[in-house]
Amino acid sequence: MHRYSFILTRPLQFVPVVFGVSLITFILVRMIPGDPARVLLGARATPTAIANIRAQYGLDEPIWLQYFYFLRNLAHGEMGMSIVYRIDVLRLIGTRIEPTFALVLCSVVLSILIAVPLAALAARNQGRPVDHAIRIVSTFGIGFPPFWLGLMLMMLLAVRFPIFPVSGYGDTLGEKLAHLALPSLTIALSLSTVLLRSLRSAMVDWLKSDVATAARARGMPERIVFWRHVLPNAIVPSINLLAVNIGWLIGGTVVIETIFALPGMGQLLVRAIFSRDYMVVQGVAMVFACATVLVNFLADIATVAADPRVKL
Repeated sequence: MHRYSFILTRPLQFVPVVFGVSLITFILVRMIPGDPARVLLGARATPTAIANIRAQYGLDEPIWLQYFYFLRNLAHGEMGMSIVYRIDVLRLIGTRIEPTFALVLCSVVLSILIAVPLAALAARNQGRPVDHAIRIVSTFGIGFPPFWLGLMLMMLLAVRFPIFPVSGYGDTLGEKLAHLALPSLTIALSLSTVLLRSLRSAMVDWLKSDVATAARARGMPERIVFWRHVLPNAIVPSINLLAVNIGWLIGGTVVIETIFALPGMGQLLVRAIFSRDYMVVQGVAMVFACATVLVNFLADIATVAADPRVKL
């Protein structure tokens, strides 16, 4: 069997995952205290007005029938109508997906740019002071909560030294990158510590491997041995680790977007939860779930492409 044959069969395995996420999300959303119709109309709303809103959005139907309608809409590429924004949920998400996607992309790129050089420096100086310093810093970095780190960066680089904007997203490309700098750096500092430790450990093992020893025996310079044989092989086990953390990162944008007032899907999800906008919560959760599944699928492809010995 061809080693890329899983590309045809793996998507079928994602169907029950997405179905399970939809069911759990649907149940949890309806366990949130409060009536969406009453939240929308206010405390002085009449029972008749509340009943009309509930009937308009199908909230007066049995739970199982509401879930059936939800699945039927998903099958037709629809996610219902937002109770608060009064527009199609998929259209609403489309207006918020760019900041979240840009935040995730910038955070991943920054974390790789931080982790790979530091891991290489630590591995090539194993047991020396620089190695110990990098390991200590990475250990402390894992313990810092992202929301605390974000607030500290905001106070330092936006308030004390006004280098970057505090909140918002901007209009031009330059403004958007400036607004993404602090939230991306916040996530990257947390993510890079995990990648750094994994990469360093793998690099140390490959520096002692037979492949590296044979390359040195052929007279190959240590620098070439490292970049040609050690680094490519050490990156392979970190691909899946990065994919798992990107999945965490997609959900973690909820906190970061709230802190920096970034108008993405994370901030939309928080507001939808507080306003009991069931359709929006379900829609954003489904997009997050599908994005996580897609990232892991792409990581499997990248793993197989990087290492022919891997079989999925």
